[in-house]
Amino acid sequence: MKALFIFIDGLGIAPAAPDNPVSPAICPFLHQLIAAHSSPIDACLGVPGLPQSATGQASLFTGVNAAQVMGRHVEGFPGPTLRKLVENDNIFLTLQRAQRRARFADAYLADSVDEIRARRFRSVTTIAALSCPDTIALRQDLLANQGVCHDLTREILLPKGFLGPVITPQMAAEHLAQIALGYDLTLFECFRTDLAGHTCNLDEARAVLTSLDGFLSTLFPMAVEMGILVLLTSDHGNIESAKSHGHTFNPVPFIAQGPGADQLRASVSSLVDVTPQLLRVLTAGP
Repeated sequence: MKALFIFIDGLGIAPAAPDNPVSPAICPFLHQLIAAHSSPIDACLGVPGLPQSATGQASLFTGVNAAQVMGRHVEGFPGPTLRKLVENDNIFLTLQRAQRRARFADAYLADSVDEIRARRFRSVTTIAALSCPDTIALRQDLLANQGVCHDLTREILLPKGFLGPVITPQMAAEHLAQIALGYDLTLFECFRTDLAGHTCNLDEARAVLTSLDGFLSTLFPMAVEMGILVLLTSDHGNIESAKSHGHTFNPVPFIAQGPGADQLRASVSSLVDVTPQLLRVLTAGP
């Protein structure tokens, strides 16, 4: 079994509304996935306050209710307590212990893992990947199409000195599907959705969702045809409401297509269920 895990930061489920760009007009494929292949799951985790990225992502990638551990929702980059929680046990480490191969497909604009370790601020996904350095994609991997930029097209890298070609979202999808064939689990993170949601700018949100939809509409059919289990979820809501600059209390989608998708959707009801249930699927059998 091979699985491709798409993590979309800040994507919640909300009714149709003028301020909700997650609509058939803007992102028809994503909207159809949510309608036909998704279960809404809880991101609030029984803790008062708006769900936030650090605790949401830590819960998602460890299976531990990080918000309960911290006694609150923690935004932004994780501090020492959350870092330790993620470093000690996460989806990459568990797969490594089970002798399964994993890849964090987001390519860093860096030439070595040490460059990434030296960075002052590290996201939950970066901390998890650093616990198993072989999972990390670097600059040379991106140039060889063995990594994908978080913005899909690589345009965001041009002001940072990137000299490689810009590509389309559809080409990024093709690269990611090919990468996923080589691993038991491939994780890809897109956080432009959360950044766009914080702006409350509907034009920006529509642009990000249009690009994402082109990517997903190529990726899902291709990967499923290859026999890969594809899932997509988020850490909290945001982009689905342009009413405020903050996150939302909305549930997030848990989308799954491919082998075992129906059973997986039926077994997940909140962020903390995703990693344990996915690991159960990936480590079953010989």
